[in-house]
Amino acid sequence: MPPNDVTSLLHLNTGETNDVDMIAIGLQEVNSKINKRLKDALFTDQWSELFMDVLSPFHFILVSTVRMQGVILLVFAKYYHLPFLQDIQTDCTRTGLGGYWGNKGGVSVRLSIFGHMVCFLNCHLPAHLEKAEQRKEDFATILHMQQFEGRVANGILDHDLVFWFGDLNFRIESLDICFVKYAIDSNVLSQLWEKDQLNIAKSTWPVLRGFQEGPLNFPPTFKFDVGTNKYDSSAKKRKPAWTDRILWKIKSPSKGLGAGRHWPSQGVLSVSQLCYCSHMEYTVSDHKPVAAIFAVQFASKVDKPPVEIYVADEWSRPEQAVVRYKMAVGFHRSSWDWIGLYRVGFRHPKDYVSYVWARSDDGERCLEKQLCGQVMFSEEALPKGNGEYILGYYSNTSSSIAGVTEPFQISLPRSEEGSSPTDSSGSSSEEDDSTLVLLAPKSRSPSPGKMKRHRSRSPSLAKFQGLILRPSSRDRGMSRSPSPQSRRGLPRDIPTIHVPQEELGCCGAKGKELRQAADSLEGSSFYQTVQEQGGPQRVSTDSPLARADPRNLGLLPALRLEMIDKALGRRQENVDQVYYPCRRMSPTSPPGCGTSPEEGCSPQEPDSHSCAMGR
Repeated sequence: MPPNDVTSLLHLNTGETNDVDMIAIGLQEVNSKINKRLKDALFTDQWSELFMDVLSPFHFILVSTVRMQGVILLVFAKYYHLPFLQDIQTDCTRTGLGGYWGNKGGVSVRLSIFGHMVCFLNCHLPAHLEKAEQRKEDFATILHMQQFEGRVANGILDHDLVFWFGDLNFRIESLDICFVKYAIDSNVLSQLWEKDQLNIAKSTWPVLRGFQEGPLNFPPTFKFDVGTNKYDSSAKKRKPAWTDRILWKIKSPSKGLGAGRHWPSQGVLSVSQLCYCSHMEYTVSDHKPVAAIFAVQFASKVDKPPVEIYVADEWSRPEQAVVRYKMAVGFHRSSWDWIGLYRVGFRHPKDYVSYVWARSDDGERCLEKQLCGQVMFSEEALPKGNGEYILGYYSNTSSSIAGVTEPFQISLPRSEEGSSPTDSSGSSSEEDDSTLVLLAPKSRSPSPGKMKRHRSRSPSLAKFQGLILRPSSRDRGMSRSPSPQSRRGLPRDIPTIHVPQEELGCCGAKGKELRQAADSLEGSSFYQTVQEQGGPQRVSTDSPLARADPRNLGLLPALRLEMIDKALGRRQENVDQVYYPCRRMSPTSPPGCGTSPEEGCSPQEPDSHSCAMGR
């Protein structure tokens, strides 16, 4: 289980973090008992929550994560680097019990950093002194099994730069425990290096050729009595060893080139290790955590983001919430792309306050032959009060943020105390039949549609149909967006009124009344949305057309509850409370919507369940 404070582990108390651009964290032996794994499947695991909470004030954003039972890998980066981190993919390989169990193996995150392919590989290899050959075989298996999509860097060792770390479990050979402890107490660690199995393997195993490691100037990190700094005092008295290691490898240069990966006329990719140490102050495990800081000099650098976003320095009026963006030549846009509004200090790409779809159309092109676009946030989607915010363009194709703005100010007057846009004199009664999907808001997967590549076995959105939670009266109707940090309700951008099919048929009185209400709102953006989709459908629920396409159900997909109330001249609590049962959506469609963003759905998990509901 995680400690209460990881400040020193992340070097946040030294000032070094101000200069750090990325942080990769590899964990092994995280609590993975059945009850704990079930809880982590429903909610974010405690380790990930801890690191996000600690790092977000330093402007680090969770770029990607992958989990295989007790092995977790998290990659963070400063928010302004996000557009230059592309082609993010994850993979995992089980090697325990002949490949059927994930207590041992490796997980990886690979990505393009400023145009250079980099892979982070976190491993937990077999234990015990005599298992050195099995460790070699398992590492070779991991390198062979993990393959990525794309034209370049399909295998781990194909990447320009590889960081390999974790509980590698290599031990100290030949020397007895008394001499090892004497060398540690006398601080003559160099006498132990030549007997370290990993140091020996680097010069004898072809699979390790090219991997580098800094000097082991810290005591062996295994095995300690939990809660102390004493080496194993149990009956087994295991010999101390450097089991926890961090290595790196630069891709072998082409023939005739220099020591690092070389690009003609551009320079050489180089890596310098600035720090390599252990942290004795952490006693939650029988291992001591190890940290390293690297300075990476890239041979070249992509300095133009895929999407450039233009916004005013301050939004003091709702009409100023206009966002213009320009896409680079060759950028692959998608109709599922969206622009999120984030508070400064957000934790991951789905931790947004609100969002708007970056709709794909045949709009005008800029002079530079680059696609341009413009969107506007609605007044009710904007946060009230004063604060600093950031806009980010999320690309569904690359499953990453392709453009961000500098922080800007939003200063909008707060609503009058005691009132809200949906307040209707206590209409939120305890008899409300609204339901709240429990799982979706806590998902950490960053894609509203099917991710390009994600073979991780880590828990994303668990698929438990029918698992719902009734919100409390004070929480109903408060949420503005499906933020992963909040489970207070569904976003207002999702349609909130759904009427039974029999009442929207040709002869349904209420259906006729509601269609008249829709017509009375002509000229509004909501009316336009309905018109663009062909207006309210008159299709029976049991018809083949309805089963084939959810959009053909008799819905008013963009009419808000309060607008219908306004058109009909009646109070909100008098509208019947109806909802449809959960339905399974296609892998490329977010839950709670049809097949296009224009239907008002939200960026959510692929291949999940959603309940359509209304008050």
